[in-house]
This record gives sequence, structure tokens and C-alpha cells, in this order.
Amino acid sequence: MFSVALSVSSCLRAGTAVNVVWVLSAEGLPTLDITEAVALTPGGGRMGSLAGGAFDSQLVELAGGSTARLVDVEVSEVEALISGAPKGARATLAVVPADQLPGHLWGALLERRRVCLDATLSGRHIVSIRAFHDDDPTFMDGADERVTAMLGAESAKSEATADRALTALVPVTRLAISGGGPFADALEHAARLLGWQVQRAGNPETGSGLVIGLSPLDAAVIMGHDVESSSSVLAAALEGRAGYIGALGSLRMQQNRADWLAYRGITDLSRVHGPAGVDIAARTPAEVAVSILAEIIGVLNRTD
Repeated sequence: MFSVALSVSSCLRAGTAVNVVWVLSAEGLPTLDITEAVALTPGGGRMGSLAGGAFDSQLVELAGGSTARLVDVEVSEVEALISGAPKGARATLAVVPADQLPGHLWGALLERRRVCLDATLSGRHIVSIRAFHDDDPTFMDGADERVTAMLGAESAKSEATADRALTALVPVTRLAISGGGPFADALEHAARLLGWQVQRAGNPETGSGLVIGLSPLDAAVIMGHDVESSSSVLAAALEGRAGYIGALGSLRMQQNRADWLAYRGITDLSRVHGPAGVDIAARTPAEVAVSILAEIIGVLNRTD
């Protein structure tokens, strides 16, 4: 749901009706990301994704309606071929008009805070939903032991009974990599082993868009031999809020980037780790990836 928070907030400000859909429970989808959600507008607009698009054809019917409800879906043969999800996999979805969700939820999600959604059920209807996040005692009023336990979960999870459904939305570290080649490939592969969400950009325009939207929980690594293109992405990262900014390259490349940035009025590079990585005399792409990830983990954990 983190990925659609900005879009939903924009719809609400514009007075546009939008339904938010997420998975409460599933069978046969072992790699499902509980934090995924889709925002649907009556005109056919769709933002976000569920289960790699496994239920896309069925989501169209969920765009309308003004009631919060549960909907059961099953992966068809065609959807299985398109998405790669197992045929016959099932899920129970929550479909809720965004204006029926607590207003403070979207700010918490945009800040990528831990959130627990607590839904009261009556049959297939969702009677009410509360959102809890512990950054402010005000937003923990009424939370019981189950909510507190869900907020303390190591990863996103959901659980449901006949009259209640709880969904813990726990943000995962995002790593934005600007650049290509074997070092970028190795870094992406190693980061995915940690369970991180990895985004890659092969050009400075896309790279700048990725890094500027990162949060303090996230990391950006900029690489590339072209001073201008890599420096422009580095400038964007410094405008954003990424908890870690790493610049790959020799000391000479680091100085060239610093000169390029200084010429444009950017002189405070205290947030930049360059050359990126812990000094372990790394040589191969895999070794460099390990050194960079070790540094990222240390920096992000010290800023928690």
C-alpha cells in the first residue's frame, strides 16, 4: 500500500472516487507481498499491482461501488499464463473506498511508517477500519495487544477471524541503482537476497526520478563512467531523503563529480559515501556488492 499512497492522496484531494484493494489472505501464492495494493478509479484508472497482475482482469469489476467489502478471487488459466501465478491460487481481497479509511493513514504510508489496519467484519462486509501507527500516541488510542504485536512484526503479515482482519504493513528497504554493468547486476542480486526491493535505472532521467523519491529507510547507489550523467543523479539523491547515498568509482571520479556539483552550487557532500562500500579490498563485482551492502546496513541501522 506504500506504493499507492501518493496516488490515493492526490485522488482524495481532487475529490476523485477511488477504491483501495489489498490482500487479506491467500492460498497458493507463496511469494505474495502483503504490502501490495491497487487503487482503482471508476473511469478505469489503475495504480499499483497485486500478485504480479494475477487478478488484473477481475479488478475491473471492483472499481465501482461505495461499500467496503471482502471479495474472493481465483487465478484463472489465462491469468496464470500472463502473470506466472499458479492456476487456481485463491485470495480474499479487501475492497475499501479510500474516503472510508482513516485520513492519517496516507501520511503515515507516505512516511513509510509501520501501520496496522484493523478491520471489523460482518459477513462479507467491512463495518469499519482503524489504522494504528506508533509514531504518535494519538494514533495508538484503542490499540489492543494483538495490534501492538502486529506492529512489532519483522515483516508484513495479515490474519483474519470471522469478525476481524488485521494487516501489518511493514516497509522494506528500497535500493535504487543508477547505472548498469556487472557491478550493478551483482549489487541487485545480492540486495534481493536480503529481501530488499531493488529498482534499476539505465539513464540519468529515470535514475533521478528513482533516487529523489526515496525515504530515510532506503538507499541509492550511483555508478557510471560519465561524470555529467552520474553527477546529475547524485544531485537528485541529495535533494531527496535517502538514508544512504553511495557513489561508485575511483577517487578521481569522486573528485570530478564533486567539481561538477560545486559548479552548480552543491558543495555539501557529507551524506555521500564515496567510493561506496566498506574497505575490504574488494575486486570482483560480487565482492564489491558485499562491501556496499555492508556499508548500507551499517548506515541505515545506525539511523533507525
